[in-house]
Amino acid sequence: MPGDPNCPHCHGVGYVRDDVPLGHANFGKLFVCSCRLAEVQEAQKKYQLEVSSLGGLAAKTFESFKPEGHAANPRQKASLKLAFDQAQKYAESPRGWLLLHGGYGCGKTHLAAAIANAQLARGGEVMFVNAPDLLDHLRATFGPASEVSYDDMFDRVRNIPMLVIDDLGAESPTQWAQEKFYQIFNHRYNAGLPTVITSNVELERIEPRLRSRLVDMDLVRKILIEAPDFRRADSNEPDLSSLEHHRNQTFESFDARKGEIPPEQQRPLMKAYDEAQDFAKEPNGWIVFTGGHGSGKTHLAAAIANYCNRQGQPVLFVTVSDLLDHLRATFSPDSVVRYDKRFMEVKAAALLVLDDLSIESATPWAREKLMQLVDYRYVATMPTVITTSADKDELDDWMQSRLLDPRLSTICPITAPIYKGGKGAGKRGKGRQGNK
Repeated sequence: MPGDPNCPHCHGVGYVRDDVPLGHANFGKLFVCSCRLAEVQEAQKKYQLEVSSLGGLAAKTFESFKPEGHAANPRQKASLKLAFDQAQKYAESPRGWLLLHGGYGCGKTHLAAAIANAQLARGGEVMFVNAPDLLDHLRATFGPASEVSYDDMFDRVRNIPMLVIDDLGAESPTQWAQEKFYQIFNHRYNAGLPTVITSNVELERIEPRLRSRLVDMDLVRKILIEAPDFRRADSNEPDLSSLEHHRNQTFESFDARKGEIPPEQQRPLMKAYDEAQDFAKEPNGWIVFTGGHGSGKTHLAAAIANYCNRQGQPVLFVTVSDLLDHLRATFSPDSVVRYDKRFMEVKAAALLVLDDLSIESATPWAREKLMQLVDYRYVATMPTVITTSADKDELDDWMQSRLLDPRLSTICPITAPIYKGGKGAGKRGKGRQGNK
């Protein structure tokens, strides 16, 4: 575009040339005149924004992020604050790779976009793209109406000074998709180009060649965000939780059955009660209640959940049979939630209460899901409450090694017989539930 017609430097041309002798580096070169500089910078900024694909995420900045979150759990709060601090440091000096890993809605995308927006504000080049969308963009270049060639698009992705890939693992794992991602990441890995990745899938699910790059500690800084979903800030209870059905099962309503059962059965019951109270005050590690049906296991597990829920801590209380039904339901064409999202919601729950665990009659698929769930929380040492009426011989060695590991689990065997209401049960009326 032409410059200011009254400009004393370019006289409306919009460009100026240095008065330098032949042989000088600037001889013959045109430079944007000062009268057009603001206009050109604005146009460049607009172009960079278009290239970055950050249009809809322009408001996702560090200033608009809430590093305190809404989690009541101190460990969750700490993980979110750490992620915020590390993302800011990376944005100030982008070197190597940053991998933000965590469940849905925990803030990964906001932090990744904040890094990209900071780069853009400094005039740097950046591309922010969702993993499935990137593959769609590449495929679209083969269309006759495409304004950009595949080679140009692919080269831009591989070499852009900063690349942000959001939601890695959400794409369909076709051979072509895996090959494209490997080529992109391998090129940037070898060149050491700044790259930010967010993902909510286990790294074991990612293609091995790509995973080997993501776990390279010399290049990649991995940040695990354990915070709950920001979009459920108004609720401490996930929608698949059945805790509402156990709202009357509290520590106050628990019947210690004194005088009803012999001392050798009453003592373990009281010990389990005391352990449950201690765990509820400071959920850490695992607590496993074992015993027959109706002995009080579920009541104590629900009492822990209800106590934590009243303290504002997110709790997921679910029986194993219901959990498997929820997972199967995601495969229905009418399901409004994806399987991986539902399963991650359970695996990454701040406090998970898994009631009535048994794998003796489970199908191979159900057994695999339960093993994946248990192993995920075992490795991450995430606060977990489990009740089971299964005998040791009904649990395979692998499951026993997780559930009964004394380094992580507090085991509470309850030998009391089935609860039938206790003495004077008829006088208490229907308002109080018995131990289950």
